[in-house]
Amino acid sequence: MTLLEKAAYLKGLAEGMELDRSSGNGKLIGALIDLVSEMAEEIENLQEDVETLNDYAEELDEDLGSVEELLLDCDDDEDDDFDCDGDCACCSEDCELAGEEEDYFEVECPSCGDTICFDSSIDPEELVCPACGEKFECLVSEEDLKALDAE
Repeated sequence: MTLLEKAAYLKGLAEGMELDRSSGNGKLIGALIDLVSEMAEEIENLQEDVETLNDYAEELDEDLGSVEELLLDCDDDEDDDFDCDGDCACCSEDCELAGEEEDYFEVECPSCGDTICFDSSIDPEELVCPACGEKFECLVSEEDLKALDAE
C-alpha cells in the first residue's frame, strides 16, 4: 500500500466514524489527517523526482565512462614514457608500471605540487605534468642520465 493509499484509508476511517470537526479533538484529528494527505502527496512527488534524477545520473555516468575511455586511450599513448611506483600523478595504484624495478627520476611539479616520475627516455627539459598539464623544465645532470641508461 502506498503512502497516498494509506492517507486515503485514514481519511475514510475518520469519515466513517463521523468525526465532528467542530469539536477540539475532531479539529485536531481532521487537521492531522489533512496534513498526512498533503505529506503523502509531496513524498510521492519527491520519489518520482528522485527516480528521474537517478535515471539521469546513470546516463551521465555512462556518458562519462565513454569520455574517460576516450581520454585514457589518448593519455595512454602520451604516458607510455613515464615509469612510476604508483604514487605519482601520472598513475594510480593499479598502474601496470607500478612496482617495476626500473630506475626513474621523481620531481615535484612547480605548479600543482604533484610528484612526476620519468625515465631517461623523456627529455627533462620538456616535461609536462600529467595532473595539471603545465610544461616545465627539470635540470638533470648528464651523469645521472648516463647512469640511468647504464642500469
